[in-house]
Amino acid sequence: MKNSDIRLLTEQEIDEKISSEMSNLQKFRFAHAVSPVENPSSIKKTKRLIARLHTELRTRELKEELNAVK
Repeated sequence: MKNSDIRLLTEQEIDEKISSEMSNLQKFRFAHAVSPVENPSSIKKTKRLIARLHTELRTRELKEELNAVK
C-alpha cells in the first residue's frame, strides 16, 4: 500500500487496517518460529506498513492540535 493510498483512508479505516496487519504480523511470526517462512521479507514489509499507518495517524493528530491552537 502506497503512502498516497494511506492518506485517502479515514481514521477508522486506518485503525482497522492496523489491527488486521498486526494479526497478520503475529501469524507470520508464529509461522516463522515453527518453520522458516517462504518469504521472510513479508514480515519486514508488514512491520513497515504498520509503522506508516501509525505515522499517518500521528500526523493527523498533530494537524488537529495545530488547528485547535490557531
